[in-house]
Amino acid sequence: MNKLKMACLTAAIASSSVSFAGGLLTNTNQNVAFNRMMSREASIGIDGVYYNPAGVVFLGEGHHLSLNWQLAYQTRTIKNGYELFKNNVNNPITPREFKGEAFAPVIPSLQYAYNKGRWSFQANLALAGGGGKCTFDNGLGSFEKIVGETAMGACGLADAVDNAAKGVLGAAYNDTFKGMFGTDGKYSYDSYMHGRQYYYGISIGAAYKISDNFSAFAGLRTVYASCNYYGYVRDIKVGNTPLYTVLDPTKTDAADILLSCDQTGLGFTPIIGIDYKTGRWNFSAKYELKTRMRLKNKSVNQAPSIGNLPANLRGALIAGGVPETLVDNNILGNPTVQRAMLDIKSKFDSALDEAVGEYEDGKKIAGDIPACLTLGAGYAPTDDLRINVGFHWFDDKNATSYNNRNKKLDRGTLEYNAGAEYDINKSLTVSAGWQCTSYGLSDEYMDDKSFVVSSNSVGVGGVIRLTSRMKLNVAYFHTFYEHKKTSEQSALSPKLNYTSDYTRNNNVFGVGLDVKF
Repeated sequence: MNKLKMACLTAAIASSSVSFAGGLLTNTNQNVAFNRMMSREASIGIDGVYYNPAGVVFLGEGHHLSLNWQLAYQTRTIKNGYELFKNNVNNPITPREFKGEAFAPVIPSLQYAYNKGRWSFQANLALAGGGGKCTFDNGLGSFEKIVGETAMGACGLADAVDNAAKGVLGAAYNDTFKGMFGTDGKYSYDSYMHGRQYYYGISIGAAYKISDNFSAFAGLRTVYASCNYYGYVRDIKVGNTPLYTVLDPTKTDAADILLSCDQTGLGFTPIIGIDYKTGRWNFSAKYELKTRMRLKNKSVNQAPSIGNLPANLRGALIAGGVPETLVDNNILGNPTVQRAMLDIKSKFDSALDEAVGEYEDGKKIAGDIPACLTLGAGYAPTDDLRINVGFHWFDDKNATSYNNRNKKLDRGTLEYNAGAEYDINKSLTVSAGWQCTSYGLSDEYMDDKSFVVSSNSVGVGGVIRLTSRMKLNVAYFHTFYEHKKTSEQSALSPKLNYTSDYTRNNNVFGVGLDVKF
C-alpha cells in the first residue's frame, strides 16, 4: 500500500512538464529564430536578448522588438513488461504501453532592446521552463505494478487468515477471505493523472560596447513557478472484492488515492555574457548561474490508511460466526497472520513521510534550475550566407531537487548545435539547423514518473521581410528521441523482472514578428 500511494502521488510530476528544447528544466526555444535554425548563440539579432545578449548592442541604435508564438505537441511512451500485468482483468497484456500526451497551444515570448550609443538595454519575457500540461488517461506502469503486487499481498494475507481459522474451526470454516480475494492475484483499478508546469521568466539587463569589436552583458532573470498536479487511483478490486472493505467498510473511498497539489515558487538568475567580432567571424559566451527555487505546496490530498486493518479483519471474522475469543487468540494472534499484518503496516508507516513529503500541504521543496554555459561561433563566408555552431552545458547534477534526485545523474546535460541561413533575395531568407541533446542519465535516475531521453532535433524555416523595419519568422522543428531501456527485479518471491522502454515524440510550430522602430 505504501508503494501504491507513493507511485500515485509522485507520478503527476512526470505528467507536468513539456520540455521542448534544453536541459532537464530549461527551455531554450524562446524565440522562433531558434526553431528555424537551432543555433543562435553567435547571431546578431533581437532574439539575442536570450541567446547572445552581449551581441545585441551591435544591432544599431533604436528600439527593437520581437513577438513570438509557438505551438507544441508531445507524446511520452513507456512500454513496461511485468508478469503480474496478466492478472489485470481488464487488460491482461504484457508488455503494456502507457502513453501521455502534452499539448501547449500558446507559448508566447517577447524580446525587447533599446540601443543608444554604446549601450543596449534589454528585456525578455518567456517561459523559462515547463510550458504546458501532460495527461496520462490510464496512469503509469509503475503504480499498476504496485497494484498487482498489492493484490498478491492481499491474497497472501487472506490465505494466512483462513489457514489460521481452519486450524481452530476445521471444516466449520469455509475460507471466507480466500473466497473474497481469491488466490491468483486478479485485480482491477481506475487511474488518471495530469499535471501542469509553468516557469515564467522575466529578464532585464544591459550590454555595453567596450570597443567596436567587443561587448559585455550583465542581467538578472526573475522566475516565477506555477504548477498543479492532479491524479487518482480508485476502485481497486482484488478478485471481485473492493479493497476498501478491509480498510474501512463504511467508506467506499477508503482505498482511494487522490492528489491535488498546487506549487508556487520564486527564484532569481544572474546572467553574464560577452561577444567578440572579427572580420566575418563572431564569437559569444553566456553563463547563467543556478537559480535557487523553493516550491511551496498548497494541497488537498487523500490516501488510504491500513491502521484499522486488524480491527476490520476482527469484525469481519466475528460477523462470519467465528467466536470472539478464537479470533483474538488463535487467528489474529497467529504468528503468521501477525507477521503478514505487521509487514504491511510497518512498511506503510516507515514510508509515509517519504511518500507524501514532497506534496505535503504547506511544505517547501527544492526545485533548482541548473546553471548553464553557452558558447557560439558564427561565420559568414559571403554576405548572403551565415553559418553557426553552438554548445550548451547544463549543470543538472548540482541543481538541488527533492531528496537530491539530481545526484543520481552521471553528469549534466550537453547540447551541440549547428545551423545556417541563406538570403535568397532581399525579401526572403531560408534556414535549417540541428541540435543534439545528451543527458547524463543513469539507470537509477530513470523513472516513468519523471524521465527524459537523449535526442536529436531538426528545424527548418525562413524569414519574410515585410518592410524595411518589419520581418516575419516562421519555423517548424521535430525532435527524434532515443530509447532508454531498463530492467529491475521485484521484491516478490520468486523474483519477477520489470522492464521499461522509454521514449518521446515532439513537434513545435512557431511564428514571430520582429520590428525596429
